[in-house]
Amino acid sequence: MRGVLLAVRAGLVVALTAVVVSLLVDSAPTPAVAKSRAPVAPSEKLTDPPKPAPKKPPYPPGVVTISAVGDIVMGSTPVLPPDGGRGFFSGVAADLPADVVLGNLEGTLTTVDRSKCGPQSTDCFSFRTPPSYARWLAQAGFTTLNLANNHAFDFGAKGLADTVKALDKHGLTHTGRSREVAIAKVGKIRVATLGFASYPWANSLTDLARVKSLVQQADRRAHVVVVTAHMGAEGADRQHVRRGAEQYLGENRGDPMRFARAAIDAGADLVVGHGPHVLRGMEWYKGRLIAYSLGNFGGYKVFAQGGPLSVGGILRVTLRGDGAFEAGVLVPTRMNRNGVPQLDPSEQAHAAVRALSKADFGQRAVTVSSTGVLGRR
Repeated sequence: MRGVLLAVRAGLVVALTAVVVSLLVDSAPTPAVAKSRAPVAPSEKLTDPPKPAPKKPPYPPGVVTISAVGDIVMGSTPVLPPDGGRGFFSGVAADLPADVVLGNLEGTLTTVDRSKCGPQSTDCFSFRTPPSYARWLAQAGFTTLNLANNHAFDFGAKGLADTVKALDKHGLTHTGRSREVAIAKVGKIRVATLGFASYPWANSLTDLARVKSLVQQADRRAHVVVVTAHMGAEGADRQHVRRGAEQYLGENRGDPMRFARAAIDAGADLVVGHGPHVLRGMEWYKGRLIAYSLGNFGGYKVFAQGGPLSVGGILRVTLRGDGAFEAGVLVPTRMNRNGVPQLDPSEQAHAAVRALSKADFGQRAVTVSSTGVLGRR
């Protein structure tokens, strides 16, 4: 059943071409630097002073398929998976393929050895894997990685630059840095993916006026807009979505509900959250799907485990050219004892998201069938 929903229109899907675009608002335009597996389309830039906003292009026929997962850490040097990480995603790779495959890269791809953590620190965590590990992301089917999170800058500006370079080398687009949006072309459908977090190197999660502005700009340049955000407090007891801003270790982790709804008000068609390290509920808002947290996907010997901390999922959705939801399924996953992602035969994600959605959102809750199919009440 997991593959059926997204396979029925496989004949409509053509090769994907992806580019990364910088949306420039307050400064002069700068050139896009991302590479792609397919020929790169010209960079898109805003003008300064701005011209009147163009109308959104007519909606093309067809559909776009999207797979999204939560937090990914492929180990941290020197503690790395066997065989150089080659098989890290092998247990879940068959359920990832889609036109856009999105994950939150919770760490860096760098050889820089000086991190944000002091040498005697016991409560600071920094993650880095060799730049060559980008190949395993590409091999697993990922197309776009979010860099808007609290670990993208673990090794400073050089570590982040190395990460971008490694992703570019393997044809992977990225989003989340200031004014950065990834654009994918699926047939005649243009898909924009825009990442947010509450850190200075990222598109701001907490400045809702800025959020709306960036989403509106993306919406004017694409038919479908996907927003991904590192939001909400962390921990096994943080599965519920509550109104108001959430704090963790003195950090403002945003107001997930206000943020997600503001993004949809501005033109987003799908909102995908991560950061709490647990699954959270899903709701419908103005006909659009909000998945507040997809939990931990994979973290080789770096994440706390047990109970909800070990459970995650692959969100697979099909959207029409106007961004409208057509079909969706949640594929249940869990991390093994080493933090390697695997399919979960006990399907704990289904029961968790079903219960959390109903408890937190009532009539707006997304329903989850016994096979993971997403629906409305």
